Amino acid sequence: MAVLAGCRVLFQAFRSKTNCLDGVCRLQDTVNHALANKVQYVRSTAHGGTRQYSSDSKSGDDLIVRYLDGDDSGIVVFGLNRPKAKNAISKNLVKMMSDAVDSVKKNNKVRTVVVCSMVPGIFCAGADLKERAKMHQSEVGPFVTKARALITELGNLPMPTIAAIDGAALGGGLEMALACDIRIAANSAKMGLVETKLAIIPGAGGTQRLPRAIGVSLAKELIFAARVVDGAEARSLGLVSHAVEQNNSGDAAYHRALDLAREFIPQGPIAIRMAKLAISQGIEVDLKTGMAIEEACYAQVIPTKDRLEGLAAFKEKRPPRFKGE
Repeated sequence: MAVLAGCRVLFQAFRSKTNCLDGVCRLQDTVNHALANKVQYVRSTAHGGTRQYSSDSKSGDDLIVRYLDGDDSGIVVFGLNRPKAKNAISKNLVKMMSDAVDSVKKNNKVRTVVVCSMVPGIFCAGADLKERAKMHQSEVGPFVTKARALITELGNLPMPTIAAIDGAALGGGLEMALACDIRIAANSAKMGLVETKLAIIPGAGGTQRLPRAIGVSLAKELIFAARVVDGAEARSLGLVSHAVEQNNSGDAAYHRALDLAREFIPQGPIAIRMAKLAISQGIEVDLKTGMAIEEACYAQVIPTKDRLEGLAAFKEKRPPRFKGE
C-alpha cells in the first residue's frame, strides 16, 4: 500500500509539471526511489562520427561510441573493441562504458542505444580473467561491484537498448546483454552463464535477469549446468527476441538491431520512455501497484506538445514530427 500511495503522489506531483524529456528522467528517478522497498569493426555505414571514452591512451579504443546521423539520427552504437581479449570486461572497459552510459543518459536526442561488438565472432567473453588473476583478493569485490553497477545503469537507461549478439556472449557478456531491453542474436552465436565452471556464480545480475527472461526453472538449469546455447535455441527459450542467419561479414544481428531501432525513431520519444518506465517498474510489483505506475507515467504524456502533434498529424493525414517536447 505504501508503494501504491507513493505512485499516486507521483501522479499528482507530475501531472501539470512535466512536459519534456528532462521531466521524464526526473519521474524515473522518483519512481525508482518509491519502489526501492518493494523490489528492487566500426560498422560499415555512411553515417555517424566516432567518439572514444578513455582515460588510458594505450587502450582508448576498447569502446567506440558512434552517434549515427541522417535518417538514423538518434541511434547511438556502443561498439566493444578488445580483439586480443575477446572483449573481456576489464577495469578500463568498465570505466569507458560507465562514462558512455552517463553521457547518453543525459542526452535527450538519443532515441535508442545499440550494444554490439566490433570483433568478428565474439560479443563479450565475460570478465577479463587474466586481469582478474593479477588482482589482490581485496580488489575483486570492489571491481565486481563496479561492473554490476555499470550493467545496472545500462539497464536503467531511459531509452530503449538493444544487444546485437553476433558472437559468443558468456558470463558477464551475457549479463550485459540481459540488461538490454531487447536481444537479437545470430543463429551461430553462443550464449551462457558459465560461472559455475569457475566455482563462482553470475555476479552482475545474471541470477536475477535470466529467470525473469526465461523462467525460474530453465534459468536454474542453465546456470547449474553452465550450459551454452546457440542463437536458435536462445530464441526458442525466450532468451533473445530474434535469431537471424549470420551473413558473410559477421554482423547480421547488428543490422537487424539497426532495422529495429529505425522502427522506434518515428514514434514519440517521451511516450517510448514512459512506456519503458511503466513496463520495467510495473513488472516488478503487483498488478494494482503496476496500474498506478502506468497512471503516473500516462500523466506525463498528456501535457506534451508531441501528443498534440500526434493528434494534428492524424487529423491532417500526415506523418507526425515529434520533438520530444
